[in-house]
Amino acid sequence: MEEHAEALEADLLRHYGVDLLDWHRGELSSRRLSVLVEHMPRDSAVNRDLYGEAMEWDASTHLLAAVTDHLAVANWMTTMLHSNEDSEQLEYPEPVPRPGAPEASEESSEDFSDVFLADRKTNDDASPTADQLARFFA
Repeated sequence: MEEHAEALEADLLRHYGVDLLDWHRGELSSRRLSVLVEHMPRDSAVNRDLYGEAMEWDASTHLLAAVTDHLAVANWMTTMLHSNEDSEQLEYPEPVPRPGAPEASEESSEDFSDVFLADRKTNDDASPTADQLARFFA
């Protein structure tokens, strides 16, 4: 914990109004210090030091990124459905980068668009079938 001592000291002051020196002076028990450290808030400097950027993303942020990704794909799909086959094809949208997630490869995005476009060319009406949509979003 020595490598995170400065972050811990800052967090104790910021979140609890407790000076780490109080522990050295005997004014703060080891038990109380342990409880405070164990229950640091998600946005604490110690958590950022230990876990990096991933700690800044809560469930709401991940859901918002997922909504953004799905909306971009839906817009791309709508554009592709209503464009001429001879017109220039738009690239499949890149997902919102997430902390700790591997970078999206170009091959995976091409695979999705290729499946969609291949199925579209074999289907005479402009609407994709349920099976085509299921394979596209799989």
